[in-house]
Amino acid sequence: MTARTRADLATAERIVVKVGSSSISGESSWRIPMIVQALSTAHRRGAEIVLVSSGAIATGIPFLDLEARPTDLATQQAAAAVGQNVLVFRYQEALRPFGIVAGQVLLTTGDLENATSRSNARRAMERLLSLRILPIVNENDTVATQEIRFGDNDRLAALVAQLLRADALVLLSDIESLYTKPPTDPSAEPIDVIRADADLAGLEFGATVVNSVGTGGAATKVSAARMAAASGIGVLVTSADLVGKALEGAEIGTWFEPGDVR
Repeated sequence: MTARTRADLATAERIVVKVGSSSISGESSWRIPMIVQALSTAHRRGAEIVLVSSGAIATGIPFLDLEARPTDLATQQAAAAVGQNVLVFRYQEALRPFGIVAGQVLLTTGDLENATSRSNARRAMERLLSLRILPIVNENDTVATQEIRFGDNDRLAALVAQLLRADALVLLSDIESLYTKPPTDPSAEPIDVIRADADLAGLEFGATVVNSVGTGGAATKVSAARMAAASGIGVLVTSADLVGKALEGAEIGTWFEPGDVR
């Protein structure tokens, strides 16, 4: 059943959770066990959880002895190939104490645009969920080119939520909620709820680049959240540090009310 409010996250049957590179790579990799614990709690109550996780390139950078995120496509692809392997290993090690097995799902835009491959992707993930496997989804950075990329994993998460007809989407960020202006602005105020028909023309969201390893930001989260909400999916945007409270239905973050389309 669609999550109409934050409180419904505590009982939602199918939830897509997205976490960005800056929250789980490099010195922030300590958050992986914390996030996994929150996901496992929801999984244990019977919820079907899909994790969309960025971080392959950022995780691979140290293993290639690079000092910064590469700018050329070939090196980005190489870093992704190494980093994706390490990233999923870290998730699986964190999931092991809870008796949960992860299933890796790598997608390109073509996979979701082509009717046949889209159907295959849905069928595969539906089967993983029915087997109580926790799918970990990421863009297939090793084969994706600049021209065919999703652009950011917020959009990918929204598309996956639509594909699987999820009850809710949780977009984890570096800040607790969205603000009327960039949080560094003294006049910025946190946004509690964004209604399905709200006009956001007067609001100024944060920069499009959060840091040196992430490619998302407040603006991309708003765009992805509006896309999912327009499909009848309730969306919460909040901090990765509050993922446990988020899945318990706490009154935190910014809630995007779902549209009545289902």
